[in-house]
Amino acid sequence: MIVPIILSGGSGTRLWPLSRKLHPKQFLNLVNQNTSVFQDTVLRLPKNTSKPLIVCNEEHRFLAAEQLRYINKSSQGIILEPIGKNTAPAIALAALKLINDGEDPILLVLPADHIIEDVKKFHESIEVAKTLAKKNKLVTFGILPNKARTDYGYIKAKINDNSNHHKIDAFIEKPSLKKAQEYLESGCYFWNSGMFMFKASIFLEELNLLAPQILDCCSKSLETEYKDIDFTRLNTSEFFNCPDQSIDYAVMEKTEKSLVVPINIGWHDIGSWEALIETKNADIDGNSFEGNIVFDGVKNTYIYSENRLVSALNISDLVVIDTQDALLITNKSNTQNIKRIINILKKKKCSEVDTHRKVYRPWGYYDSIDAGNGFQVKRILVNPGSKLSLQKHNHRAEHWVVVSGTASITCGKKKYVLKKNQSTYIPKGEIHRLENHETAPLEIIEIQTGDYLGEDDIIRLEDDYQRG
Repeated sequence: MIVPIILSGGSGTRLWPLSRKLHPKQFLNLVNQNTSVFQDTVLRLPKNTSKPLIVCNEEHRFLAAEQLRYINKSSQGIILEPIGKNTAPAIALAALKLINDGEDPILLVLPADHIIEDVKKFHESIEVAKTLAKKNKLVTFGILPNKARTDYGYIKAKINDNSNHHKIDAFIEKPSLKKAQEYLESGCYFWNSGMFMFKASIFLEELNLLAPQILDCCSKSLETEYKDIDFTRLNTSEFFNCPDQSIDYAVMEKTEKSLVVPINIGWHDIGSWEALIETKNADIDGNSFEGNIVFDGVKNTYIYSENRLVSALNISDLVVIDTQDALLITNKSNTQNIKRIINILKKKKCSEVDTHRKVYRPWGYYDSIDAGNGFQVKRILVNPGSKLSLQKHNHRAEHWVVVSGTASITCGKKKYVLKKNQSTYIPKGEIHRLENHETAPLEIIEIQTGDYLGEDDIIRLEDDYQRG
């Protein structure tokens, strides 16, 4: 049995301002209009694999669950990491979880932020790796390079004629351009895809031999696990003690059982604007545009607009990303350095690092339309059959106007229903709840007034989603 392990814990800061801490790149529709790259990863799994096991950050649990539901896919569960500790602990948690459930499957480890154009060849390469994994090998997939890239790690292989797999000589961090060119010309190097295949038991044996502290921390983290809906929560204090290491560093560089399977599948790791732009169709002048763009005299430029008209005149070699609440303008050659902007924003404690204007919740989403001194306006959408927590606020009152759908409302001891164009007032400190019992979405406009309007002014008394 093959169990796909989908690693979904990245933050994707190099794709800011589209990707943000609480809604990172893997959950965005970066390539296909109707599906995120996380959903694409699940949808292209071979039919002969089992349901996937998801590993993601605790903050993204409802994004992952909702996106699976949207594409009518289920999982074996979602393991929640209280903090990101890199790929070795994430994979260890998945392997331990399956072993503890009495299984020893072959794991197909896949990051959730890759693009693969040739799915048929990808499936064929999985069959090659499966044969090797059955022989107790730890297999990684090496991408045949087509240019000298400095933003990818490399695998140096001991090339064995026309074999469909090779022994690994070394793992190499992101090289200089000169070194990358040498690697390309030698024919002995592959891009490190971050995709792996091996038996759960064999991986854990090698981890115990080569990085026992990781195995110990992950084992203790799972000893007191508890189920929360479809989520597996860990012992937080134990997991915080776990070393932060990649599987390459912890195991693959040191084991005697590693092999690489070369593949040419139209692979892209969407880790930067440069990598994403390569997947877009360009015009005769090297431009690619998304959204409402008007331009003249523009060359070798990528412009993305989320909602408004963007006009460009006589510019070249730029990346322009315009979202509802943040604008990025940078030279194409500087897209790898966006973390410098992120660091500045963090120092200024700007909320745009963490959240978008539209914030997704397990019940739907809210969009912060406007704000000023003592007021804030939100557009709130509640999914069919969903409800917000029973809550109250110490610092704000709220006015609700129903735009569409039917709202079931609790306000103090009163329960009542509002329809389109009807409104209500929730006084400061009053216990209240908003519910949608219908089969269509509920949309309201919420006007908040008060001396403090932060999201942390929510005291939850009851919550279907077990949030604090």
